Amino acid sequence: MNLLLLIATPLLTALAVLFCRNQEQVKWTALVGALAQLVLSVVLLLLYNQERAAGNTMQMLFEESYALFNNPPINFHFGVDGLSVAMILLTSFVLVAGILVSWNIEKMTKEFYFLLILLALGAYGFFISLDLFILFFFLEVSVIPKYLLIGIWGSGRKEYSANKLALMLMGGSALILVGILLLYFNAGHSFDITELSQVTLGNRLQHIIFPLLFLGFGVFTALFPLHTWVPDGHSSAPTAGSMFLAGISMKLGGYGCLRVATYLLPEGAKQYADIIIVLSAIAILYGAFATMMQKDLKYINAYSSVSHVGFSLLGIGMLTQTAINGAMMQMVSHGVMTALFFAVIGMIYDRTHTRQVNEMGGLMKGMPFAMTVFFIVGLCSLGLPGLSGFVAEMTVFMGSWQNADTFHRVATIAACMSIVVTAVYILRAIGKVAMGPVVNQDHIAAGDVKWNEKFAAIILLAGILAIGIAPQWLNKLLSPTAEIIMNRINGH
Repeated sequence: MNLLLLIATPLLTALAVLFCRNQEQVKWTALVGALAQLVLSVVLLLLYNQERAAGNTMQMLFEESYALFNNPPINFHFGVDGLSVAMILLTSFVLVAGILVSWNIEKMTKEFYFLLILLALGAYGFFISLDLFILFFFLEVSVIPKYLLIGIWGSGRKEYSANKLALMLMGGSALILVGILLLYFNAGHSFDITELSQVTLGNRLQHIIFPLLFLGFGVFTALFPLHTWVPDGHSSAPTAGSMFLAGISMKLGGYGCLRVATYLLPEGAKQYADIIIVLSAIAILYGAFATMMQKDLKYINAYSSVSHVGFSLLGIGMLTQTAINGAMMQMVSHGVMTALFFAVIGMIYDRTHTRQVNEMGGLMKGMPFAMTVFFIVGLCSLGLPGLSGFVAEMTVFMGSWQNADTFHRVATIAACMSIVVTAVYILRAIGKVAMGPVVNQDHIAAGDVKWNEKFAAIILLAGILAIGIAPQWLNKLLSPTAEIIMNRINGH
């Protein structure tokens, strides 16, 4: 498969949107383009599995390389492994759902959909890039659209939130750029990830470069204490913006922490593993307890995202194959789950015009479909067996427990404790909003969700159930990547 299609399709869709004459054309053009990207990602998954089944053991499949500059050597070098394919599939699912839930956007519709598709373009390019400079370029492509989506279509303190998000992410980008340049000048003047993986850097150099890269990507994935842009950014963003921020953008950071920092600098990963574990455990517990204090549905999901993303970072820090596999599964699971959570919150807000839990109650009577989805995604968040959250978090816990020393066991137990806290705030929010006494009769009379919102919810629900009920396909897809990373860490 030609991976350039994953960049060309969203680019052509975004350009086509700009030439549309009215809102209906804009919406249908964006949706058709997003569905085409979803089909492409499913075809990529099928072809990838077909190649692996045929015995192709190459680390990266469907590699392509096109020279951009000779000096310095910068190439459009693309390729995918199981992790890349899973992230591309996640991106396409969230994009389709995001376009559907934004169907009633009336303010600058053309520009809104253009920026949303541009976000997807940046994500696709990031996940397939094997050249660090191009990877960094696509990471930056996604920052400005986020700023504009929040600043123009957001709510609440949107200017403050947009500025805070952009400044913090650009600060993270600056750290990443310094780390990439240090790699380039100390590892044979190459940006190519496959070439850099063949170079053995000294331990001292790895100990300098690793924290730059991990902290830089960590900003994107809400590494404590660099997470403060998340609650403000998520709460002020429009629904589709929140879905993409939490579902995809935070995964760019986790992917970079694994693919770039841990894979290329294994000695640095070992040196700082304990610090990563401590920060991740703090994020998991802090995020859970902070969520308990929230009264706004968006803030509840935003702070819980800090907690749930902490499991991915914890899995990386544990440095066992099972834990790393669990970290990748958590990235996919949380991406689908949190996107659906924000989508449902958007559906509720459109009808009640409030996100305050204490101003809602008994919505099951008026919005049975929306509340059913709210129940399912809430139960997924607290780790109910049969849903994706349970599979991913249990894999992280099992991999973490393989480290037999007291420090790792205590960190694992601390992380496990967050499940109880999560159950408290999820059940309390669901109980009050859906099952509590009716607070406002107008909310009940507002009606249930429309076809576009149902379609968006069903697409994301399918992902949650596909991982929760039959996780083997995802585990099989991600395991080789975890094995390769562990071989690097173990010096094989």
